[in-house]
Amino acid sequence: MKWPLSIALVFALVPGWTGLDRLPLISPDAVVHAAGYVPAGGWPGRIGALTPVGAVQLWSRDPAFGGFSALSIHDGAATLLSDGGNYVRFAISGRHLVTRAAGSLPDGPGTGWAKESRDTESLTVDHERGHAWVGYERANAIWRYSADLRRTQEHAAPQAMRKWPVNGGPESMVRLRDGRFVVISEQARAGGKRALRQALIFSGDPTETGTRVARFRYRPPEGYNPSDAAVLPNGDVLVLNRRFSRLRFHAVLVRLALAELRAGATVSGREIARWGPPLMGENPEGLAVTRKRGHTMLWVVTDNDLAWYRPTLLLKFRLD
Repeated sequence: MKWPLSIALVFALVPGWTGLDRLPLISPDAVVHAAGYVPAGGWPGRIGALTPVGAVQLWSRDPAFGGFSALSIHDGAATLLSDGGNYVRFAISGRHLVTRAAGSLPDGPGTGWAKESRDTESLTVDHERGHAWVGYERANAIWRYSADLRRTQEHAAPQAMRKWPVNGGPESMVRLRDGRFVVISEQARAGGKRALRQALIFSGDPTETGTRVARFRYRPPEGYNPSDAAVLPNGDVLVLNRRFSRLRFHAVLVRLALAELRAGATVSGREIARWGPPLMGENPEGLAVTRKRGHTMLWVVTDNDLAWYRPTLLLKFRLD
């Protein structure tokens, strides 16, 4: 009976022996490069309420680079988080980038051997307090790390998220200016209705015991699912929505008024921009908002699903 027991221990302690490939981890020495990007036919003067400012195609020789699903920009530096728990941070100066950090989250749900236990889909950072919150799909959990993503602090699997689909969980998460959190499921239907998504308002840090949670419903544009969100300077929330059709992606940006975000509400918001092929057909996954010289800037990063033949794009727009 010793041999079966020994084999069982090997399978339990070394997940790779079960046939699952090890999740690729990015090297701390990875360097991010950028090249100017212009879509075929050039940029239009406007896309809804947005004015295109520019775009770059990002790349690295590290094979684990790519698959980015969340974005944060602060003080001239961008942090990109992949859907496998890898992150890169670089300073932005025009089209010139200086890599500041690269690595993988130090801990998370499960063993971390396979992507299923590190399916990170959303990110919000409080640089003043030194916290970063990450939303995990499949586990339907929220983990809090240090702002540089190098240390684990707290984590929770909120009861209100436990029945969300394994591949349609906390895709969008933002921290409002009053300290509350808004989390929107990518695919969990509200009230069984195909057109509505379950959404939550946390009274404070979702990882802390005693934080209250209230439910509301988000109605994305027909045929679209939310993929990320960001807070505007006045407190309103922008939601990035996407649709996959004929092997290409389409995107719609929706603005939700802060006053509408309350328990029991059904919120549709107001469309401010949409795009798709032939202008752009890549997967829009991450959204961030910054201010520059009195203007509100929107940033979008695309997810190439670690496919070498698809680009990772970082797009910049001015909100008019």
